[in-house]
Amino acid sequence: MDYLIHTDGGSRGNPGPAAIGVVIQSANKGLKKEYGEYIGEATNNVAEYKAVVFALKKLKQLIGTAKSSEAMVHIHVDSELLAKQLNGEYKIKEENIQKLFLEVWNLKTDFEHVEFVHVPREKNKDADRMVNAALDKEENRLL
Repeated sequence: MDYLIHTDGGSRGNPGPAAIGVVIQSANKGLKKEYGEYIGEATNNVAEYKAVVFALKKLKQLIGTAKSSEAMVHIHVDSELLAKQLNGEYKIKEENIQKLFLEVWNLKTDFEHVEFVHVPREKNKDADRMVNAALDKEENRLL
């Protein structure tokens, strides 16, 4: 089965209050889930990576280990840097990003195939909406 995942991460301040947004759907449209979660203080890059980590863990949880090993996963991100790093085109110099990269790399082994595709921001609106909803909710909670 093929799965399309849109992920986004954002920070207000960079670093600042940060959140992730994830939209997971199956190719047959039988599954569609949306998640937005506040992750505390982080940079945009950390939030982008944490969104991918969350997405891969959540997909495996949703479909189970057996189906995961046969799943073709297409992850669409609007961060060109993230896509190029995860596709091995750019080196990663920051130690905290290297750790997140390794976590993603290890999570990928649970699936038949995982690809990272850079898409324009306007093609990632649902994941972006989830990031902003999580940030707004946290901001309002603090008021």
